[in-house]
Amino acid sequence: MSSFSSLMPTGARTMLSICRPPLRQGSMAAPLFSGYQQIRGKASAPQKTKKFKDKGKKDEKKKKGPKNFEQIDLTQMEQFSLCDAMRYIRAFEVGQDPTSAKYEVHIRLKSKRDGPVIRNMIRFPHSVQTESRICVICPPNSRIAKEALAAGAVLVGEEEVFEMVKSGRIEFDRCLCHPDSVDAMNKAGLGRILGPRGLMPNAKMGTIVEDVAARVEDLRGGTVYRERDAVIRLAIGQLAFSPEQLRDNLRVTIDQVKKDASAITDKFTKEIYEVVLSSTHGPGLSLTGDFNSDTSPEPAALTGA
Repeated sequence: MSSFSSLMPTGARTMLSICRPPLRQGSMAAPLFSGYQQIRGKASAPQKTKKFKDKGKKDEKKKKGPKNFEQIDLTQMEQFSLCDAMRYIRAFEVGQDPTSAKYEVHIRLKSKRDGPVIRNMIRFPHSVQTESRICVICPPNSRIAKEALAAGAVLVGEEEVFEMVKSGRIEFDRCLCHPDSVDAMNKAGLGRILGPRGLMPNAKMGTIVEDVAARVEDLRGGTVYRERDAVIRLAIGQLAFSPEQLRDNLRVTIDQVKKDASAITDKFTKEIYEVVLSSTHGPGLSLTGDFNSDTSPEPAALTGA
């Protein structure tokens, strides 16, 4: 069967072939399709999805440490009476210089991490400090300076003290300041030098005082202590102390710390959890609170260097 075009006259077929657009690659259909693809590509482009943070990491950031300082279980530890602890500690100090070795006490507290800390000064019934070099910042050649020297201060004045400190010659263990010299001390910029050493006079620590001479006498026989990470650590006796002398100093220390803890506001409670006795070169031994035990040596055997 012949096609429809074959039945048409020759002239008509010629006109029809001229008007018919060629259908091959590169024709107009390609740009239309290509354009459609571009528009479709834009419309169907993957949308940016919101990035969700890892919940685990977020929770880790929100988690904070324990509110209270962790304490060890004392029932799982071996504890000692005072005389037994002195016996073992003295064995560790054999061969050491007896004048430099001292007994030290570590009082562990039940305390919150974010709260006030205990800091004070204590005067023992049996003096621990063999020498205490005290500096007093006060107007030179004044009545205050003369009284401070008479009380036992090794260095007094203003400019002389400032120059020594700035040159690195810190030849004192404690530093006091009279209120009249506070401005001169601050202007000299001693805080960056004395502050890290714990020697910068401070009103809260009782080292900026009016009665400098009386404070010098107190410091010569006293010890300043401060709570750090729920522990109060301070030297409590010389190695030659008898058990009775060490017991007296220990009792005064514990009573003073209890008073300091009770003076804190009700929002932050502190209490003594453990008392540890150590020495300059010896280990720390947890105390039971007893003076001696059935196997303890005689106190006379634990006395002397």
